[in-house]
Order: sequence, then structure tokens, then C-alpha cells
Amino acid sequence: MTTAPHATDVDQVILDHGTGARRSRELVELIAATLGDAYTGEMEDSAILRVDGAEIAVTTDSFVVDPVLFGNGDIGKIAVCGTVNDLAVAGAEPRYLTLGMILEDGLPFSTLVRVLTSVRETAKEAGVVIVAGDTKVVRKGEADQIYLNTTGVGVFRRPPLRMRNVRPGDKVILSGPLGNHTVHLLSIREGLGFEARVLSDCAPLNGMLAGVLESPGGEGVHSVRDVTRGGLNAVLNEYASLLGRTVLVDEPALPVQPETRMAMDMLGVSPLNAANEGCACLFVAPSAVDTVLEALHRSPYGAKAVVIGEVTDEPVARVQLQDADGRRETLAELAGAELPRLC
Repeated sequence: MTTAPHATDVDQVILDHGTGARRSRELVELIAATLGDAYTGEMEDSAILRVDGAEIAVTTDSFVVDPVLFGNGDIGKIAVCGTVNDLAVAGAEPRYLTLGMILEDGLPFSTLVRVLTSVRETAKEAGVVIVAGDTKVVRKGEADQIYLNTTGVGVFRRPPLRMRNVRPGDKVILSGPLGNHTVHLLSIREGLGFEARVLSDCAPLNGMLAGVLESPGGEGVHSVRDVTRGGLNAVLNEYASLLGRTVLVDEPALPVQPETRMAMDMLGVSPLNAANEGCACLFVAPSAVDTVLEALHRSPYGAKAVVIGEVTDEPVARVQLQDADGRRETLAELAGAELPRLC
């Protein structure tokens, strides 16, 4: 019997392993180490496979959302957007999805139909089709109403975007505000009263990103990551660690809706650690920044895109937040989550 290598400081899975922060990374590293040479992927949002001389992108994701239905979306919309976006940030054109469903005994058909309707409508917007699926029903109490799994396949019309392509001097661009998805769902769950003013940012970003990559500045886009679980903090720390460089963030430039900031202040949490479902982080050559921003602003999902920092040539793997007076604070990678699991 082979003993799995330990990559965490606890001897069992805990909720913090699902937050997208440091414990999530440790769990994934344990899984990859245990699989050994049966695992050939990279720690990116999509794998890149070569089939008969052509490159395709493949990604898979499971979705557990509380609440299942929310103001301007539901688990079905999140599932399609999450998978489409993982393909799109790799530079691929999403084409096909699978849809696996685990349904709990007692799930109302009205909820199932709403979720499936969102899957259909979001797939149409993203230009993808469902090509395979599976359904299982479990006993009451064995699932939180409905769990979804989607696998996506995309094709490339340009070289793939990878983290290792980022260079010192690259500017960091956010396509939209931080934290809206987190505040919207938490407001519904906890009765905070912000859900009508702060909507989830959940959206398929492939059309927006295709417009960017096809623009005159497209070749200057070196890497893209969607900012989901773990928030911007987790994304930037991952890049800093891989590159061995300091990522400097201009704190006043961070796009946060006033109501979102108010809610986060009430909760004592930072928008930098909040989950998002329609926000992309782009690493762009300085010469291409203006044209990339113009392309982003042409999409409703990128209308509020801004430059928020840069990758420096300082050979220290860290993320630093710089305030309006030039003072720097190192942004440590969270071990778990500041808030309960949302998705």
C-alpha cells in the first residue's frame, strides 16, 4: 500500500481546502504528487492537448453554490461561465461542454428547470453547445440540492496564453470591479440588504477576451487568469511565486463598487480576497496597454477595466500593495478563507 505524500499541516480535508487560497494549492499539490506520472497537466485553468497536430484546450470544474438560485443568476449560469472562462483565459475559443448533475431527493422541478434554462441561455451567449451529460440522484441530505460538473473543450487560433509568458514590466489589468459576486450572495444568505444594489458579476468572458486578442494590442497580452475563488490575492501570489518577481499593486486604482466596499467593511474582509465570476486579470506588455483597454471597454463586461499594477524586476516572490503615499504592504497569501464557502 502506498502512502500519499503530505502537503498540508492537517491530516484530513477541511473546508479551507476548497477556498482557492494556500490550503487549496496544497491540496492540489498533494493530489498531483500522489497521481505521479499519471498526471501530466500544468497548474493552469486549462490543459493544452495536441491531437493529430492540432492543439485543443480542455478544462473541467465542479460547482457547489449556496444559494443555488440568486438575484441575477444561479448555479447553471455559474457552471457555464466558469468553464467557458477557463478556456477563454488560455486564449482558446470555447466550443463544447459536458454537463453532469447530482440531484438531491426533493429538489423542486421548478428549480431544476430554472437552472437548465440558465445553462441553455448562457451557452447560447457564449457560443458553446452541450455534447454529453450524466445525471445521478442521491438521498435527501447527501447533496445541497444540486451539484454540477462541466468539462469544456476549446480550439486555438493563436498561441496559447500561459503564466510563464509574463515578463517584468508587464502591466496588470482588471476587466471589472472586485467582490460583487461575493457581496451579492452573502447579502442574500445573511440578509444584509445589498443584493439589489450589488449584482453578481457572473458572465461569459470569451467574447470580450476574443475582442482583446484580435485587437492591434492582442499580441501584447501575455497571460490571463479569471479571478474566482481565492480572489485577486490568490491569483497575484500564484504569479509572483512562479515568476520569482514582485507584483506591485496600486491600491487606489483597485476597482470596487462603493456599496461593495461598504458591505466588505461591515464584514471586516478585503475585496482582494473575494470570489468573482466575471472578472479577468490580464498581464500585458506596456506598449499594448492602451489598445487592450480600448478593446476591453468595447464590451459591457470590460467597460470598467483599469490598470491596477505591474510586474517588477525585483527578484523577490511577493505581492505588494502600494497606497496613495507610496507606502508598501506585503499581501500575504491566505491559508483559508475570510468568509464561508460561496461556490
